[in-house]
Amino acid sequence: MTSPSNNPREVSVSRVIAADPAAIFAVLADPSKHPIIDGSGSLVHVKGNPSQLVLGDKFSMNMKIGFSYSIKNTVVEYEKDRLIGWRHFGRHVWRYTLEPVDGGTKVTETFDWSGAIIPKVIELQHYPEKHPVAMAKTLERLDTYVTTGEVPGN
Repeated sequence: MTSPSNNPREVSVSRVIAADPAAIFAVLADPSKHPIIDGSGSLVHVKGNPSQLVLGDKFSMNMKIGFSYSIKNTVVEYEKDRLIGWRHFGRHVWRYTLEPVDGGTKVTETFDWSGAIIPKVIELQHYPEKHPVAMAKTLERLDTYVTTGEVPGN
């Protein structure tokens, strides 16, 4: 489900996962798990061996979108078991919010490019239209991984 936002430079997708926030947050705050849940197919692997992320932590990912590259991220939003968000040099934020609800946790993934250095480049690449599909797949994969312990298939 795509959620509307008051911010015109933000897109979000939500899903209720039958798990408690702490179990979900443990996966989101562990960069080594990000390639497992990634619905875009762009995350290859985390560089190094970072522990559970907290505010201000930095972590690097090897990526592939057409070509291979590495990107360094910084955790810029954090509330244990409720919120984690990171950004890289482009200054757009990937954010996850977790809200306890009946039957589990509502997880919302948000791509926020309101602080991006050159937001028009993001828009010209049509990322705001493309990302929600991958975000929904990420939340589906997160659901599978957290609720079954199995690595989702591609």
